[in-house]
Amino acid sequence: MRSPFPPPPERSAELRRRFAAEARSELPDLSALCLLLGAVADGTLDEAGIDAAQVELDELAGRLPFRPGGPRAWAVALRDLLGEELGFHGSPGDYQRLGSSLLHEVLRRRRGLPILLSVVWLEVARRAGAHVYGVALPGHFVVGFGTAGEQVLADPFDGGRVLTGADAELLVAGAAGVPLDPGMLRPADPLDVVLRVLNNVRAWAAARPERSDVALWGVDLSLLLPSHPARLRYERAQLLVQRGEFLAGAAELDAYAEVVAPVDEATAEQVRRQARVARAKLN
Repeated sequence: MRSPFPPPPERSAELRRRFAAEARSELPDLSALCLLLGAVADGTLDEAGIDAAQVELDELAGRLPFRPGGPRAWAVALRDLLGEELGFHGSPGDYQRLGSSLLHEVLRRRRGLPILLSVVWLEVARRAGAHVYGVALPGHFVVGFGTAGEQVLADPFDGGRVLTGADAELLVAGAAGVPLDPGMLRPADPLDVVLRVLNNVRAWAAARPERSDVALWGVDLSLLLPSHPARLRYERAQLLVQRGEFLAGAAELDAYAEVVAPVDEATAEQVRRQARVARAKLN
């Protein structure tokens, strides 16, 4: 299957407006944000497709046992339904697909990256009434059930395998080469989850220069989040120049230089020089 391509400009603009509004709402909806992101990525995902994905999450939640018990019982119930019965899981090859970062594609294929599979677990469990949250371990996203004192972790990428403390330590050591710190086990904010999804999208595009369109919308959506790294403005400027939009890229470079100047004038001047070079390419 070919990598998805974005929708027409008018549709894309409307989706971005809705994405920004949802991200700035009092209680941002993780599934809504991920599906809007998916629609920006994939022009074939229309309103009916977005609604169908939400309905599927509702139906999956309805297939769970009614209040199965404590945190471990919830984790086991999700593993049994999503991992074992329905086959949601991941593999190394899924890192090569843009669709592995798109919720509607993960629901369709039942395959994806750890963070998108975790979104499925989170949204199904939340609808069923579980105390559930994402846990952004370094290099590997998992799902947590219960409070800190009784926390149980599950790994959706591994079919929902319930993790012991030693398992979590090995995951972190293997992915990041650092010891597990209790601070790593804190619940992840939904907007941080979305930003991490977009980071994965940008990383996928960075390895494929011919898909600078994907890198650009990945940056654009990241900039619509209430909190984001300032350096994304610089990344956006570089992408515009790379795509031959020299004046727009130069303007972004100048704007970023103004942000940086109060704390690092030398870097700001270097960025201004890059803006001049970009404008000179029009001659």
